Amino acid sequence: MVGPHDEGMRQRVVRVALTAALVAVVLLAVPSALAIRSSLYAGQRDTLERAALAGAVHVSPDYATGDPVELSQPPVGGRLGLYDPTGRLRAGDGPRTGDAPIHRALGGELIRGRSGGDIVVAVPVSHAEQVIGVVRASSPSDTVQDRILVAWAVLLGVAASAVAVSVLVARRQARVLAAPLEDLSQHCRAVTEGDLTARAAPSSIAEIDQVANTHNEMLHTLSELLRHERDFTSNVSHQLRTPIAGLQLALEEGLRHDDTRLRPAMTEALATTLRLHHTVEELLRLSRPRDRAPTSAGTMPAAALVREVRERWHGLFALDGRRLECDVGEVPSDVRVAGRPVTEVLGILLDNARVHGQGTVEVMVRDLEDALAFDVSDEGRIEGEASRLFDRGHTESGSGTGIGLALARDLAAAVGGRLSLTSNVPATFTLLVPVRRDDNQRGA
Repeated sequence: MVGPHDEGMRQRVVRVALTAALVAVVLLAVPSALAIRSSLYAGQRDTLERAALAGAVHVSPDYATGDPVELSQPPVGGRLGLYDPTGRLRAGDGPRTGDAPIHRALGGELIRGRSGGDIVVAVPVSHAEQVIGVVRASSPSDTVQDRILVAWAVLLGVAASAVAVSVLVARRQARVLAAPLEDLSQHCRAVTEGDLTARAAPSSIAEIDQVANTHNEMLHTLSELLRHERDFTSNVSHQLRTPIAGLQLALEEGLRHDDTRLRPAMTEALATTLRLHHTVEELLRLSRPRDRAPTSAGTMPAAALVREVRERWHGLFALDGRRLECDVGEVPSDVRVAGRPVTEVLGILLDNARVHGQGTVEVMVRDLEDALAFDVSDEGRIEGEASRLFDRGHTESGSGTGIGLALARDLAAAVGGRLSLTSNVPATFTLLVPVRRDDNQRGA
C-alpha cells in the first residue's frame, strides 16, 4: 500500500530527474541546432565555391572575342554563369546584369554573400594579372533552410526521446527508492498497532538500511525494557500474593477466637489486607495492556465508593488531628464507576493531601452526565510548575518517591479518565471518570 507521502516522494524524484533532463537537453540542443544551421550554410557555400572554381577553369581568355564558353555542370538546384568585366551575362545561367557580389569580385577577390534570396559565390577569372570575368554560382537559400528545419525536427525528436527515457528511468528509480521507505512505514505502523516483534527489512540502499538498522536497534531496546518492566511487575505481584494470602488466613483464623479486645484491631487489619490484595491485583491487571479496560463487573455505585474511601481514611486523618469531609452531592444512585482504579486514585490523592497538605480535606463529587468529577482539596498550597507534578520521579519538596501522582494519572487514563490539578490555592486535584448507569434502575 502506497501512502500519500510515498507518492509525493516519487513525484518529487521524477520532477527532479525531469528538470535535470530538460536542462541538459536545452544546454545540448540549442548549441547543436545553431551548429547544424551554420554547418549546412557553410556546406552549401563550399559546394557553390567548388562549382564556381570548376567553371572558372574552363573559361578561355578568348571568350571576349566570341569563342564559345563551355562551363562545368552547375550545382544541384543552383545556377552557374559567366560575366564579363562590364557585368553582363556571357554564358550559363544567372541574372542578366551583374549584382553586388559580381562587382565586388571584379576587384580580384573571391566573394561569398547573398543576393535576391540566393546564396552566391563569385570567383574572379584572371589572365595576365587582369580580371577578365567572373564566374557566379548560386542556389536558393530556401533549400538550405528546408534542410535546416528537417535537421532541427530530427534533433527535437531525439531530445523528446531522451526526456521520455529519462522520465521512465526516473520513475523506476523512484520506485526503487520509495519501496524501502514504504516498507519502513508499514513496519512503523505495525509497531504503533502493538506488534513489537516487527522488524524493518534490509534494502539495497545503504542510507535507508542505516535508518532501518537504527530503528530496529531502538525497537529491540524498548522491547527489552518493556519486557523487563512487565516481568518485574508480574514477579512482584506474584510474590506478594502468597504472603498476603497467608496473612489473610491468619487474621481470619484469629477472628474465630472469642477475644473481644483483639477483635477490632484484627478486623481492621483484615480489611487492610483485603485492600492490599485488591491493590496488587489491580496493578497486575494494569501491567497487561490488553486487560486494562474495566468491565461492568468491576464497577460500583459512586456513593458506595466514596463511603468506602471515607471509612478507610477518616481514622488516619483523625490521628493527625485533621478532618475528612466527603459529599456526593446529587449524584444519582444508578451511576457507577470503575471501582478499584478510582478507589486507588482517590487513595493516592488523599495520602498526598495527608502528607503534604494542611487542614481539612474535602472529597466532592459532581455529576457531569456522561462523567463524574471527584474533587480532592485541602487548605494547603502547591508551589512550582503544576505540569511537572505528574512526572514520574519528580518531588517538589524533596520528600517522597515522586511515583504516587504519576501512578494516579496512569490509573485514571487506564479507565478512560483524566487527572489534573485544577487549583493551586487551595490545592485541588480533579479526577474525571466516565460513568455507567444501572439500566434496571434507570428503566424503573
